[in-house]
Amino acid sequence: MRNFDFAPLYRSSVGFDQIANLMDRALSSDSAASSYPPYNIEKLDDDSYRISIAVAGFSEADLSVEVREKALIVSARKADEDEDRTYLHRGIATRAFERRFHLADHVQVTGAAHVDGMLHIELERQVPEALKPRQIRIATERKAIEKDVVDAKSVN
Repeated sequence: MRNFDFAPLYRSSVGFDQIANLMDRALSSDSAASSYPPYNIEKLDDDSYRISIAVAGFSEADLSVEVREKALIVSARKADEDEDRTYLHRGIATRAFERRFHLADHVQVTGAAHVDGMLHIELERQVPEALKPRQIRIATERKAIEKDVVDAKSVN
């Protein structure tokens, strides 16, 4: 696999470090990264998303959902209740995990629910009014154009 050095990008640009960090994370992610626990990411409509994580064997008290520095961090720690049990086969994984999802700008976590062994996390993109596209009315009246020309002549 190729390694890319983003140092020249950091030296010659301002404000693009987030993009460079994202590319660096994507390129350096190991293909042998843990796939536990399995999850789905759904797009419900234009600005709504849902992350569903299979967390069978964990209770609400074992799970933690946190948003920190534009990252959604889902983790679980299972208390050792099985010390007195002897397993012949242990196929249900209840090991601790931490799963990180990097959130885009203006994406907010609006809720979480634990139902039937699935943790559902609701996300919504909430773009501020100042950043939304707006329509500019075009004046067709001759007076408006003449007024601007007169104002420009009086200034000069």
